[in-house]
Amino acid sequence: MRLVLTPLILTASVLLAGCTGSKEQAASSNTPVATQAGAPVGPAVVTVHAKDFAFDAPAQISGGLTTFKLVNDGQTFHHMVIVRLDSGKTVADFQEAMKKQGPPPAWAVFIGGPNAPDPTKESNATLDLRAGNYVLLCLVDGPDGVPHFAKGMVHPLTVGPATGVAATAPTADITIGLKEYGFDLSKPITAGAHTFEVRNAGAQQHEVELIKLAPGKKVEDLLKWMQKPDGPPPGSGVGGAVVGLTGAPVYFTADFTAGDFVFICFIPDAKDQKPHFAHGMVHSFTVN
Repeated sequence: MRLVLTPLILTASVLLAGCTGSKEQAASSNTPVATQAGAPVGPAVVTVHAKDFAFDAPAQISGGLTTFKLVNDGQTFHHMVIVRLDSGKTVADFQEAMKKQGPPPAWAVFIGGPNAPDPTKESNATLDLRAGNYVLLCLVDGPDGVPHFAKGMVHPLTVGPATGVAATAPTADITIGLKEYGFDLSKPITAGAHTFEVRNAGAQQHEVELIKLAPGKKVEDLLKWMQKPDGPPPGSGVGGAVVGLTGAPVYFTADFTAGDFVFICFIPDAKDQKPHFAHGMVHSFTVN
């Protein structure tokens, strides 16, 4: 398994494969979570299953605050990046645009989504979606260097108008600010469950990939392994969030047990194409 994620700034001239293997309906609920009368309404919940190499996801949902639960049914790492197609563009337009060299067109707006958990595990992200056409992508690559979207991991999603009572955003107990090149945390992370509010204050795309290091391993072991992935990875993918440049927050939850962890950003720099972690966008911490 490779832990290295393919760039969100798509510069490869790989022809996107068609949308295959996805069902019209997945095990999900896009109705805001009911609460007692007068109490805040939680975000709608949509469950998406990632496999090698397709998304099992609904074709249409309602807009508004939505929690996406990503279940990794594959044999390798997968994440889910939500891209809004503006100006009336379609998935076919997006596929055609991706045949060309350079960054994606301005009408392809990266919103964010749940980052990569280990196989058999799940991650989550909560974000606000307005009505429109979207695609779900997996940009993780494998030992062959081919990103998963080029193997068919592209799923069209239509988002309709929001319905019902407007949902209340999750209550975050820790905020993470992303910038060139670091993570600004509002307070230290302790054992137990935490809800994070992540905002990108930088001029470039960023992400939070959360990794729990194997016992006795350090961040240096992780960075060394990424340069030459011999043997099992020195850590496990927990999740985190991909965050767009829209200025809107993305929320995610994670449960922490004692051990050593890393926040890391794999996205390449717009100037030199080196991954942001090579510029210092790595944050290691210990949970007691």
